[in-house]
Amino acid sequence: MKYKITVKNKLYEVEIENINARPVIAHVDGERFEILPGDVNQAETKKEANKPAEKKSFNPNPAPAVTISPNPAISGNNLTAPLPGTVVDVFVKPGDKVEAGQVVLIIEAMKMKNSIRSVFSGTISEVLVSAGQSVAHKQALVKFADLGEASWM
Repeated sequence: MKYKITVKNKLYEVEIENINARPVIAHVDGERFEILPGDVNQAETKKEANKPAEKKSFNPNPAPAVTISPNPAISGNNLTAPLPGTVVDVFVKPGDKVEAGQVVLIIEAMKMKNSIRSVFSGTISEVLVSAGQSVAHKQALVKFADLGEASWM
């Protein structure tokens, strides 16, 4: 399809090959452009492509970036939900000592009750969920004060 478009008082002839294809191929005054709809910075990307590439040094062994996760689910001393669902029952409280493999709580998902077992032995410092609460996948459920051996039953 061919269009005549005026931008800032300048007339452009635009031909679009297939509006449903991705990327959309458009010819503006004979110059070919690939456009991904929804890409707000498309014009800036095209301009930057014409600039000479700046030289960067290559470091084959970069130092690892150290970051502390604000998400308690990814810090190392938590038991996380293996699936989304609703907590039915919690069998531990802060201060309880648990063994690896012990059932800590039950999550119901799709009409099935799933026993969530501890993968660590240690002391519970905080229970982060309660019965009736909905939980997301990988959401922190229980926080351990001290960890013993891990078990990957």
